[in-house]
Amino acid sequence: MTLFRVEDWDNAYANGPNIAGGERWPDAWTGPAEDFRRLAAKKSTTDIAYGEHPRETMDLFMPDETPRGLFVFVHGGFWIRFDKSTWSHFAAGALACGWAVAMPSYPLCPEVHVREIAQSISRAVALASARIDGPIRLAGHSAGGQIVARLLCGGTGLPDTVLDRIDRVMPISGVHDLRPMMRTQLNDTIGLDAAEARAESPALLEPVVDVPVICWVGAGERSEFVRQNALLANVWRGLGLATECVEEPDRHHFDVIDGLRSSTSPMSRALFA
Repeated sequence: MTLFRVEDWDNAYANGPNIAGGERWPDAWTGPAEDFRRLAAKKSTTDIAYGEHPRETMDLFMPDETPRGLFVFVHGGFWIRFDKSTWSHFAAGALACGWAVAMPSYPLCPEVHVREIAQSISRAVALASARIDGPIRLAGHSAGGQIVARLLCGGTGLPDTVLDRIDRVMPISGVHDLRPMMRTQLNDTIGLDAAEARAESPALLEPVVDVPVICWVGAGERSEFVRQNALLANVWRGLGLATECVEEPDRHHFDVIDGLRSSTSPMSRALFA
């Protein structure tokens, strides 16, 4: 028998230093995102305010035809970094599948608490849903994965009428039990305490809607992200939801979302079929 204990929690959640060429990100996303916004300018509305905080803005990209529904992508960054402008090109796959795409920024820790970020994204989803008819599908990467899963558990201010329209959710490389984050130096900025970590961990909560949940992670990611991904799929399946746990081969934490750029990728087929 071989027992394993995590001895270095900072390393367990450190992506860049553990990916060959990891220093290329996030710069590798910036240029493609800028190019995409320029090409999509005629079919998009940017910097739509959905709340009072300066970071509570979103971009809305429209397909050529009447939208099949609304897709909302929530970016990651451990709740402490990035904004919507880094990720615009990841709307391409959904747009090609006929979906309108909303990409919000949100206030960051330590200015706000993690619980307030989910409340902020709830306002973004509610406003976007008022503009776009049809079903709603959510995806989020890393911290964004925790956020979209948290929306399904109630208590964020998302109206029931909007919750009822959500028919598929894909947390990508999500952190669904926040308690390990308290053991990292990142928590000096995130500011989680035990009570909030429990209250905002989707894996410790019960969804209030019956929605298919596809938990997606790169097979080459840090073992903690692989574990967290499987954890949510396992726990929520035990609560009666239809879940799938996908470990995509040859993907790490930064390129696992590349599938969102293509309408024919396995990720996009799972989300938009």
